[in-house]
Amino acid sequence: MPTHGSLTKAGKVRGQTPKIQARQRTSPASKVRNKDNFEKRFEKRIAPGQKKPERTHRR
Repeated sequence: MPTHGSLTKAGKVRGQTPKIQARQRTSPASKVRNKDNFEKRFEKRIAPGQKKPERTHRR
């Protein structure tokens, strides 16, 4: 199977890129998270799932 470029150069750029430390991620306090979920579900009435645009039926 022909390849685009030689396999000896595979990963060249990634190997040359300096490694940086990932930043420490912290989740919000459970009280804040529960309050946000309550507002989203009951006050704003946002349905679960990803945001999908409404489908319009055109003919």
